[in-house]
Amino acid sequence: QVRLTESGGGLVQAGGSLRLSCAASISMFAIDTMAWYRQPPGKERELVAIITSGGKSNYADSVKGRFTISRNNAENTVYLQMNSLKPEDTAVYYCNAQGSLYAYWGQGTQVTVSS
Repeated sequence: QVRLTESGGGLVQAGGSLRLSCAASISMFAIDTMAWYRQPPGKERELVAIITSGGKSNYADSVKGRFTISRNNAENTVYLQMNSLKPEDTAVYYCNAQGSLYAYWGQGTQVTVSS
């Protein structure tokens, strides 16, 4: 069982920045892929960004150029740097760890962007 703990959410004005962190309870060297998802109010959960064990990343079109995902395997932590935030980025953000035989989720952290 892997426990993922997110932090760094909050209330920010449009145009501002936040950095989300996700700490894993096991060595991140053992985790294939880390990702951030989000669930806006009244909508389904969607993929925001993903990063492989080799450091290759990919992003949803809606956040490309504004968000950056990174992982620090030595610290067992994955980050999501969010810049130029928009009101439509408001959502609960979830950390995800996945491999061929597993998928684990954090409890989520609220990000609210005011206009």
